[in-house]
Amino acid sequence: VQLQASGGGLVQAGGSLRLSCAGSGLTFSTHTMGWFRQAPGKEREFVAANNWSGRSTRYSDSVKGRFTISRDNAKNTVYLQMNSVTPEDTAVYSCAAKNSPSGILGASAWWYQYRGQGTQVTVSS
Repeated sequence: VQLQASGGGLVQAGGSLRLSCAGSGLTFSTHTMGWFRQAPGKEREFVAANNWSGRSTRYSDSVKGRFTISRDNAKNTVYLQMNSVTPEDTAVYSCAAKNSPSGILGASAWWYQYRGQGTQVTVSS
């Protein structure tokens, strides 16, 4: 299984960025997909998750109302639309996957079976 995140970069505060995570080697349409982030000197933090259909979502309080998770099962890809970003959103963002036909939305990194490499997001003030 491979999960590859992309789309990171440098963005000004108040701006937007869209991250993508492409999966291979798994039945993407049965997996819960999650986004996590880790800032320097901090622990990994849950950001968002959606279930296999994409109709059920979960967000951390810190990003609720600003970030949107979505997916395209035909493309084996999950997205994270980041709006109204702040310097506190600066981190390495990575995606994770867990086979969950029942649609459970995990918020702990240990719950996920697979984790990919991250993409750096830097928000300037």
